Amino acid sequence: MKESLFPSRWAVETPDVIQLYSMATPNGQKVSIALEEMGLSYEPHLINIMSGDQHDEEFISISPNGKIPAIVDPDGPEGKTVTLSESAAILIYLADKTGQLLPQNYLSRMEHIQWLMFQMGHIGPMLGQFGHFYKFVGDKLQDGYSLDRYTNETKRLLSVIDKRLDNKKYIMDEYSIVDIAMVPWINCCAEFYEAWEHLDMGSFANVEAWRKRVSDRPAYIAGKDVCGL
Repeated sequence: MKESLFPSRWAVETPDVIQLYSMATPNGQKVSIALEEMGLSYEPHLINIMSGDQHDEEFISISPNGKIPAIVDPDGPEGKTVTLSESAAILIYLADKTGQLLPQNYLSRMEHIQWLMFQMGHIGPMLGQFGHFYKFVGDKLQDGYSLDRYTNETKRLLSVIDKRLDNKKYIMDEYSIVDIAMVPWINCCAEFYEAWEHLDMGSFANVEAWRKRVSDRPAYIAGKDVCGL
């Protein structure tokens, strides 16, 4: 493995393991939690998005959109190095690499991917917009339209998950990358955004039980603060 394949700004100590470039935001947590859950060896590198690390050209060379997380795996298929960004793509790659947390049966696999795309297309973007207007804009709002819009949409999405979890421990029949992708965002609403009461999250009993069940997993606990400030 040639070290030149790694961004040189972030020194690599163990070049034969997966290199993780991330920060402990919900999107970043997905991958570090999955790496812990799957028992994969990796070396973490903090990409501090608060100080603009994501705009560094070396980081953009492995994440063209300048977003975390990204990985470089020196032990990809056929012995080739794999560079990936986009958290869902990374989760699918790691699941396929290890044969864990994503079934290979076609129909079951597509159902998992459907719910993974639900997280990517709705849970992440909408909850992120909610957090922006609720936590960071606050009194700067000229009216309540934006906050009301994203509050209502976040509650609607929580109700979708809550209904899905009727008589189920996890989003799918067993714990999977779908749960890993979703729970950091739900926890973010309750903890980082401090919006548990505002969103009336206690009324979504299935969601509350599920996110605690996932958050209590040793791998979740070990992975959630990787690449933290």
